[in-house]
Amino acid sequence: MKEIIITNMGKIAPKHENKHKKYEFYKYEVTDSQEKYEVFSPNEGNQTVVAFYALPPGKSAYPFHYHTTNEEVFYVISGNGILETYTENYQITAGDVIVCPVGEKGAHKIMNSSQTENLVYLDVDTNNTPDIAYYPHSNKIGIRAAGGIRDNFSLDGKIGYYDNE
Repeated sequence: MKEIIITNMGKIAPKHENKHKKYEFYKYEVTDSQEKYEVFSPNEGNQTVVAFYALPPGKSAYPFHYHTTNEEVFYVISGNGILETYTENYQITAGDVIVCPVGEKGAHKIMNSSQTENLVYLDVDTNNTPDIAYYPHSNKIGIRAAGGIRDNFSLDGKIGYYDNE
């Protein structure tokens, strides 16, 4: 981070994403999340990525996943939701803090369980690169690394290390 930031959701223009029927969100970026992976050295970017999210009723921001390098912390500001984990689903509500460690034990998906109001939360992530996110329900991985690498791969078509060499 290059300087102290003092802000709130009302001062940030949201980015709306609605590319899939289950996933829709409004993202209010406090720190530039694109900078997270477009830098060429981990020391160039922010050490944390911070954003507010507003999820419409019945929607999620991201599929069920976990990270191999980065931790995530969520603070629920308003609304009600469901936190899906490997072991069970938890009801979440305003005032709850969710800490997702690296690895399978940190696997998570947040969904708005309300039919009428948005679920609003603050998302604070560490910013280590490279990071691999594993998506157990769809058997894929997402690779994010310095230099703008942002790719997703299905694990159904695994090949051997020396294949095609």
